[in-house]
Amino acid sequence: MEGGFGFPFGGDPEELMRGLREFAERQTEAVQESQREQFATLTLNTAVELTGAALKRIQVEGSADEQAMALRDAMRVLFPEAVALVSAARQGFMRES
Repeated sequence: MEGGFGFPFGGDPEELMRGLREFAERQTEAVQESQREQFATLTLNTAVELTGAALKRIQVEGSADEQAMALRDAMRVLFPEAVALVSAARQGFMRES
């Protein structure tokens, strides 16, 4: 066996442990970043899907102007909710470790 203290990998066991600890920390950071990106992506997709689904359910009638007014009224309700979801997604992207 090579290395000090009977370790087959060679080198100082404290140095080996320090290297393993640093590797584990880097892996943890990478996983956390990936999870934040997945959360942000899912949140953005949810905002788009919910807004689209809500607009599809609106049954507008009347002239083009009346239909446009009805859709604008619906967006006044839907837009703040979509913005809240997008804001949550943005925070997921921007969060620092």
